[in-house]
Amino acid sequence: MNIRNSAKAIIIQDGQLLAIKKQDIDGVYYILPGGGQEHGETLHEALERECVEEVNASVKIDYLLFIREYIGKNHEHFTFDSDVHQIEYMFLCQIKGNSNNVGNGSSPDDGQISVEWLPLTELLNYRLYPQSMRQYVLDHVGGNNLPVYLGDIN
Repeated sequence: MNIRNSAKAIIIQDGQLLAIKKQDIDGVYYILPGGGQEHGETLHEALERECVEEVNASVKIDYLLFIREYIGKNHEHFTFDSDVHQIEYMFLCQIKGNSNNVGNGSSPDDGQISVEWLPLTELLNYRLYPQSMRQYVLDHVGGNNLPVYLGDIN
């Protein structure tokens, strides 16, 4: 089993976080735009490609905000994720140009329903994965100094 690298975008604009809306047997949930790094691709290249494919947006990548590990056997979805070990590099990003064109991109994520802006004031009420990252995002926006490495969280 291999460890998979993934690059994710944290895009905050007008007090809202951009997220991909999906659904499973438990209902609607959200994830950050981004995805797996391909062989020969830098993390920035992967993130730029994934944002166009998933949310129809070119992004300016600012800086690495968080690193999160996901070791599936340690979390609530272990029945189908037990073999997954992924490291996610979460970059603070901005949309280049007009954000009015944001929506499903040319190659949406499996199970992707739509793209939504989640109000930061309600962020803790959303099923956004990783769930413990929601508070870290709010703390970042509030100006708090945070660790980059968040550990094995979901």
